[in-house]
Amino acid sequence: MTPIQTQHVDLDREGAGPRVCDDMTVEVALSLMAGARVDHLVLCDGDEQRTGLVTLAGLAGLRDSAAYTDRLQLRDVLRLAG
Repeated sequence: MTPIQTQHVDLDREGAGPRVCDDMTVEVALSLMAGARVDHLVLCDGDEQRTGLVTLAGLAGLRDSAAYTDRLQLRDVLRLAG
């Protein structure tokens, strides 16, 4: 049996949207956004401190770019944007 990796998702305390860990991959984030019907995610680090925000449009555009790989994590997206 294959172990299932879970992703932590919580609502942002300020009501800004779903909070996810910034080590989530872009593909998982896009799938999560589609399932939750949201257009953005609030990113948090391992200490649950807010590190940024990503949008559905931004991730979809990145997925179609030459910089995309299936291992790209959301924290890497923040570095690319900064």
